Amino acid sequence: MEQTDTAKIKITVGSNVFTARLNNNATATAFKARLPLSLDMADLNRNEKHIDLSAALPTGASKPGNIQTGDVMLYGTNTLVLFYKTFSSSYSYSPIGRIENPSELSRALGNGNVTVKFELN
Repeated sequence: MEQTDTAKIKITVGSNVFTARLNNNATATAFKARLPLSLDMADLNRNEKHIDLSAALPTGASKPGNIQTGDVMLYGTNTLVLFYKTFSSSYSYSPIGRIENPSELSRALGNGNVTVKFELN
């Protein structure tokens, strides 16, 4: 796992507010530079919300093996993914950050599409 930076962002889902600590890498830096963003994220596999960003971000993909609840990652060059369940994966992702206290994340995100706000903290 990459070291995290001291940079934090706020992730809001409805009335639920989460804080995420960003990784210290080019992907996270480029994502942070685009904030604030309000994104309509679609559900996939009942474990993640995702959206294709309008432009690519720099990548540093690797296979994490295990995805953790609260991971914020980039799939490919422009698909932002917010994971709300822990599971094993053979896919490659570029890490962006991780929500510090994701215990209510799954409930907050619910089923189907949801609007998620990403802002500087």
